[in-house]
Order: sequence, then structure tokens, then C-alpha cells
Amino acid sequence: MDRHIAAQRAAADAVRAWDGRRAAGEVTDVAYANGLLDVARDEEAGWLAIVNYKPRGDRESRLKLTYMAAYLIATRGTLNANEKNSVLEAADDRPNLSIS
Repeated sequence: MDRHIAAQRAAADAVRAWDGRRAAGEVTDVAYANGLLDVARDEEAGWLAIVNYKPRGDRESRLKLTYMAAYLIATRGTLNANEKNSVLEAADDRPNLSIS
């Protein structure tokens, strides 16, 4: 999660840099679009790493779900079907450690 947060900051910095280069006329619209596409791909890879991460315990599960919920709320995003399945499968893979 810390790496994803750092990657989010780096992505924001990269977008600002591309915006600045475009405003200064240093890049074409095509180069600008390709640059932003690269940034989006990197961000997606970081997000998928979190989605597919298999928590090692109850605490990690809670942290993962809390982080994902906060991210989705902040970005007004949703999970696609594959992401939902990955999260649900991870929950099913964990043993039930509740104490009666």
C-alpha cells in the first residue's frame, strides 16, 4: 500500500510534467497522449498488485480492504468483475479464525 501511495504521487507528478511540456509546446498531442497512457498503465499495475495481494492474516485483510475502500471513495471508482472476484477469492482462501 505504501508503494501504491508513492506511485500515486509519482503519477500525479508525471501528469503535471506532461501538462507543463504540452503547455510549453515541447510535445505533440500524440506524444502527450502516449505519455499519459504510460502513466495510467503504471497506476493500473500498482492497483492490480493491491487487488491481487493475498493477505497473510486478519489484520492485513482489514488493512487491504480499508485501503481499497478509501481509494475507491477518493477516486469515485468501482471494482470491475475480475477485481471483485479476486477480492472475494482472497477472503475465501483464508481460514476462519474467529473464536466462539
